[in-house]
Amino acid sequence: MTRPTALVTGATRGIGRAVAEDLARTHDVVLVGRDVEELDAVASGLEGSSVLALDVADADAVDAASLPEGLDVLVHAAGVAVNGTVGDVTRDDWRSVFEVNVFGVAHLTSRLLPTLRDGGGTVVLVNSGAGLFSTPGNAVYSGSKFALRTFGDCLREEEREHGVRVVSVHPGIVDTAMGRQVLERGDGGHPERMIQPATIAAAVRVAVDAPPEAQFETISVRPTLDPKGD
Repeated sequence: MTRPTALVTGATRGIGRAVAEDLARTHDVVLVGRDVEELDAVASGLEGSSVLALDVADADAVDAASLPEGLDVLVHAAGVAVNGTVGDVTRDDWRSVFEVNVFGVAHLTSRLLPTLRDGGGTVVLVNSGAGLFSTPGNAVYSGSKFALRTFGDCLREEEREHGVRVVSVHPGIVDTAMGRQVLERGDGGHPERMIQPATIAAAVRVAVDAPPEAQFETISVRPTLDPKGD
C-alpha cells in the first residue's frame, strides 16, 4: 500500500525535525533544509524519507528544484528571527526575515498547490505566539509572523473549493535553539518550562489526521507556566 507523502521544511532541527520524525510513522517524508549532511543524518533514521537540499528563500532554487509530483501534507517549519527595536534594526534585517518566513513560504506553497489540490492536501504553517501578539524589540520577527498568519487565512479561503486545508500552529516558547536565545536575552528564565518540540509535532499530527470534513484552522499551544516568569 502506497503511503501518503509529506514535505517538511526546516527538517534538520527543532520543530521541523520533530514533525518530520512523527510524520515518518505514517508518511513518506521529504526533508527540506540547507545542509545536505544534516539532512542525510536525519533521513538515516526515518524509513521512507528522502532529502531535498534547498534554501526556501532562494526563489530561483525553488523554481529549479525537483519537487514531489504527489503531495498530501506540506509543513512550513523553517524560520529565522532578528530581534531589536524598530530604531535599531536595518532594512536588511527586515528583508532577510521576511524572505524566509513569508516570501519563501508563499512561493513554495504556490509551486506545490497543483499537487496539493489533486489529493485534497493539508498545509501546516508553523507560526508563533508572536503571530498573535507582539512585544517590544520584536517588530521584525512578529511582523513576519503576523504576515504569515494573514497569508494562511487568505490561502485557506481561496483553497476551500479545492479541498486543501490550511492550518496555522502558534507555539509559545519551544525548547529549540531559537527558544533558548529568547530566555538568554532575559535573566535565563526557566528552561524546564519550555514546550518540547515533540508537543508541537503532536499538534501538527492532530491537524493532519483530522477527518476530511473538518479542519483545525488555528492551533495555539502555550506553556503551562511562563518560562520567562518567576
